[in-house]
Parts: sequence; C-alpha cells; structure tokens
Amino acid sequence: MSPFIASLKERTSAWFHPAQPRGRLATVAFWSLVTAVVLFVLKFLPGTRSHIGISPWVALIFWILLSLPRFFRWMRWRLLWRLRNRLFVTYLLIGLTPVVLFGLLAGLASYVLFGQFANFAATSEISPELATLAANNEALALHFQQELVMRLASRRPQTDLLPGAVPAEARMMMSMPELKVGVYLDGHLQPLDVPSGQALTSVPSPPAWAGSNFRGLVSTADAVYFRAITRERAGSHTVAVITSLPLDSTFLARIASGLGRVTLLPKARITAGLMGQTPEGEFVSVGRNGTDQVDASDLVAVTGGVLPKPAGFFDIPINFPTTLETKQWSTGKEFAVIALVASRPSLLYQRLFRQSLVIGGGIRSALILIAVLFAILELLAIFLASRLSRTITQSVSNIYHATREVDQGRLTYRIPVKRQDQLAALSRSFNTMSASLMRLLQEQKEKERMQSELAIAQEVQANLFPRSDVRLGSLELHGFCRPARTVSGDYYDFLVLGSRALCLAIGDISGKGISAALLMAGLHSAVRAYQFASEEIFAERPIGSRQNGHAPAFSTEAFESPGNLMRLLNLHLFHSTQQEKYATLFLAQYEAATRVLRYSNGGQLPPLVLRPDGSVVRLDRGGTVVGLLDNMEYEEGAVTLESGDIVIAYSDGVTEPENEFGDFGELRMVDLIHTNRHLPLDEISACVAKALEDWIGAEEQPDDITLVLARQH
Repeated sequence: MSPFIASLKERTSAWFHPAQPRGRLATVAFWSLVTAVVLFVLKFLPGTRSHIGISPWVALIFWILLSLPRFFRWMRWRLLWRLRNRLFVTYLLIGLTPVVLFGLLAGLASYVLFGQFANFAATSEISPELATLAANNEALALHFQQELVMRLASRRPQTDLLPGAVPAEARMMMSMPELKVGVYLDGHLQPLDVPSGQALTSVPSPPAWAGSNFRGLVSTADAVYFRAITRERAGSHTVAVITSLPLDSTFLARIASGLGRVTLLPKARITAGLMGQTPEGEFVSVGRNGTDQVDASDLVAVTGGVLPKPAGFFDIPINFPTTLETKQWSTGKEFAVIALVASRPSLLYQRLFRQSLVIGGGIRSALILIAVLFAILELLAIFLASRLSRTITQSVSNIYHATREVDQGRLTYRIPVKRQDQLAALSRSFNTMSASLMRLLQEQKEKERMQSELAIAQEVQANLFPRSDVRLGSLELHGFCRPARTVSGDYYDFLVLGSRALCLAIGDISGKGISAALLMAGLHSAVRAYQFASEEIFAERPIGSRQNGHAPAFSTEAFESPGNLMRLLNLHLFHSTQQEKYATLFLAQYEAATRVLRYSNGGQLPPLVLRPDGSVVRLDRGGTVVGLLDNMEYEEGAVTLESGDIVIAYSDGVTEPENEFGDFGELRMVDLIHTNRHLPLDEISACVAKALEDWIGAEEQPDDITLVLARQH
C-alpha cells in the first residue's frame, strides 16, 4: 500500500469512524464504509444500476453496526471526561428524567382521559337516539294495537284489520329520511302510508330471539342499525312494529357534531367461502368450525363528521376506540362493533364546560398560569443547578490545573479562593499542601546537605581514631567504635611515646551527635597537643644527657604524669566549652620495660584487667569528670600487667543496651571476653559486637559503642 493511500485511509477512518481504527474490526468497518460510498456512486451512473448485486444501504448499515461500540466508547471517554459534562448528564438523569417520565405519564393519562371522555360524549349522544327511537316505536305499536282491537270488535274482514295510515304524532319521527318502519300482523308485513323509501320491505318478521320488546344495535350483511322491536297482542293476533335506523355517515355526522369525527367498524361484506345467505336474503358469517364469525379482513369503515383544524400547537388529534354491543340480526349472537372517535382537546374542553363557559375559561386560565409558574420554577432550578455545578467544576478544574503546575515543579502556584464552602476548604488545603511540600523539599535539600556534611564529618572523625592495631613490645592493643548516629561522641586513642612507652586514652563526651563529635575532636586535639609538646621537650634535651649515643629511658617528667595531664585537660575543657559540656576520660601510660600501667580515671567506667584465672582488677583511681569543674586534682593508680592479662576499656554503650531480659551488663561482657580470650583481639571485639547486636535486636542502637582491648604477652 502506497503512503498516500495509507494516509488517506487513516484520515478517512478518523473522520468517519468515531475513534482511530485499531484491529480487524475497525478495518472491516472502514472497508464497509468505502464499499457503501462506491455503491452509492455506481447507483447513479447510467448503465450500472441493474448490475449491482448488493444494496449500498446494506454496507452502510453494516458500518454503523460495527461503529456503534467504538462510538459509545468515544462518547464515554471524550464527552464524559470533563466533570462538567458528567454533572450535566447526572442532572439530566436525576432531575430531567423523572420530569420527562412524569410528563409522559401525565400526557398518556391525559390522552386516555380525553379519549375516554370523547367516547363517553359520543355514546351519550347515541343513547338518547336509541331511547327516542324505542319510545316512538312503542307508541306506534300501541296505536296499531288499539286500531286492531277496534276493528276486531267491529268484525271487519281479515284483510282490512290494520290501517296503513301512520298517526300524526308518529310522523314527527319520520322526519329523518334514513329511518324505516315496518308493521307486521301475525308475521306478515303490512303496507304503510309513509314517505317513499321509509317503509320496510325486505326486512323479515322480528326474529324469535328478540322477544316481545327489543331495542339496540344489530348487524346485518350490509350495515349496522339501530332497531327497536315492540310486540303487542290483540286477541289471537300479534302486532309487531320494527323501527330501523342505519348507522351511516349521516347519522354519525350528527352524533359527531361539535365532537370531531366518528368512525364505525365493522360493516360485514360478502366474502367468498366465508359468508352464507339465509333464506330471507340476509348474509351471515359462517366460520369453518360452524360458528358465526366476522373476519377482520371483511371490515369496512363508516365515517361521519369532520375533525377541525387545531386551535394551537398542543391541540393534537385524539383517537380513541370504544366498543358498541351489537347482535347478529339473524342469530341474535352478541359481538362488538368498534367505534373510533377522533377529537381534539379544544373540542372536548368546550364540551366539558358547555354549561359553564365562564368557569371553564377561568379554569383554563388558571391551568395556563400554573403551567407558566412551573416552567419558571423549572428554569430557575436549572439555572441554580448550573451555577452550583459551575462552582464544583471550577474548583475541580482549579485543583487539576494546580496539580499540573505542581507536577511541573512550580510549587509556588496557589489556587485563588473566594468562596466559603467545602470545595474552597479543599482548595485551601491544596495550597497548604503545596506550601508544606515546598517546605519539605527545602528541608529535604537541607537534610541532604547536612547528610553530606555529616558523611564528611564521619570520614574526618574516622581518621581521628587509630587506623590499625598497635603493638609495643609484649603489649598489643585493639579498639573499635560504632556510632549510634552518623558521628560519635566516644573517644579512644593510642599515643606511642618513643619505642618503650605509650599512652592509652578512652572517653565519652556528654550528649550525642554533632556537638559531642566536635567536643570529642577538641579533646583528641588537646591530648595529641600534649603528646607533641612532650616529644618536643624530649627532643630538646642536651646531647650530653644521652648515654653512649642512645636515648635515655622514658621519664614521666618529659610527658608528665596521667594525673597532671588530666588536670590540664580539665582546665582546657572548662575554659573552652560551655558550662554544661563535659567528658568522662581515662588516661593510662604504659612502660614496656616494667610492664607497669599508670592511669587516672576522670569519671569513665572503670576499665578492667582480666587475669587468666578469671579474676578482675578495676582501674578506678582518679577523680570527677573532665571540664565540669575548675581546678580539679586527679589521683593516679598503677597496675603491673602479667602475661595473659587483658585490659578492657569500654563505654557505657557496651553494657547499658536493654531488651526484655534487662541490661547487657558488665558481667556478660567479661564472661564473653574470658571465653574467647585465646582468639585475636579483633575477633574478640567482633564477638562482643555480634552479641550486642543480637541483644539489641531490631531496636535502634541506643548509644555509641566503644571497646578497647590490650593484651599482655
């Protein structure tokens, strides 16, 4: 397929198809439309119409059927995507649908009521006609009975028993040309002196089913009639009078006067194989099962009256059927004749209020005013609903626009709020959320910056601790520090003083975090400064003081004693830090030649000397914490390390962690180290760290953990 054809197909499909075609179904729909267009074009070309084997409408209907599902999907996703459209459809379903249904119900009920009233008006015109006909027929029968009695009393011949003249009072009835009268004496039709065409000639004697008196509608083969039958006896003779009035268009027009149009069904007519003829010359229906029937195909409408033009837009025609009970003349079998009354509301309204037109006009005006009032109320309701929906949709649109702005990073965007409702509160909440989000992002950036600085501080602090284990003569040392947070307030250090002595320091700064870490760095610098000062003093001693070119043995005056160093550090921290800041510190000096460990403890948990037999010596000589009080003096203690002794210096982060069984405790730490004393120091530290980790469990590490081990070989 060429690119031009493919592009044309896509554009045509997008135009005629509700959505872009996808899949085989859309392809079939597209080619169905193309086929319909081609067939429509060929249909109008000369000479090709007779050769087309398929109607273009078939292809077009096929395309419509295939496109309906996608059209409804398009309506749902495109038309109902906007909240305003959804609310409008909701209002239509909730508000307008009941009104329409109620209107349809009211219209249908009104139509039925008007139709029933039209039928009532038509049948009410028929009943007086039938009553008048029956009354006149009875009067005529009484007249002939009296004449017969009088003539029988005068012994007149049988051929002259009834006069042919109709009395004057009965001739008023004969003013209707379609009216016919017949008088029977003992079943024989008698001649009457009536206008031409009004005497019954072909009607047989009254049927036996009619009894002595009858009035009603009867049906013959040619028409439907009003007939009244009255029988009167005079001695051994029977006088029967029949009055017949056909329901033709003239009579129906009189009935429908001022009402509209009346159509009468059925009128039987001769149908081969269905109709039979009686000996009297009448046609009756003979069904295949031997019973009388009237086939619907044999009906002929008789119409009378004219339906006038409408008086207004709502003056619609009302057609409503009714039934008239009718008897078959020959058999007396009852069946229904359908009468269709066509009228208009204006005619029925005039008929209803014919006796009180003033009241009727007032009622009509009142109904019109009520209808106008209802229409105004409905329009007002629609207007208010549209205003309310606009406030809803505007708020949602503002929030949607605001979310797009926030999504693009413009957190300073704020929704304008002018109302006081729940949607306005939602908009304010969104503005508050945007401000909070912007503040949180700023705090996040600040936190990331602080995390970066803390990472640098952690790296710097890690460089302050000894980078590897230290060994001096027969003494090996190992330590580790695990911060509870990013940086630690614990401190430990190994200061090697020449080749025969070292200084061991371990401390704990009050507090945690950055402030404790900074104070720890200051303490570290102070201790190192004293180390460098002592080394400088040692380096400046006269050369003559050396013996045979070797440096003299280590002297406490060169670096000063641990108690004096603790005093200097206390003065330094007291005057250089805040009043509430202090540190616990343990300082010890070890001489490799004598294996003597001189120390001073400034408030630190007393380090322990674990002997091979499991006994423990506490190094608790010293004084109070460092940096809290001025001009403090610190005592010194000394212990000689034997082979196999392990010095344990630790912070409170080792012994104070808790769980449901209580503190980890000093005893558990000592037992663990004593059990693993044969292992290297780093592995012993790892065992203690693992035990602490298991003891703490999933909880956060409560404090910095620092452990220093020194073993004498």
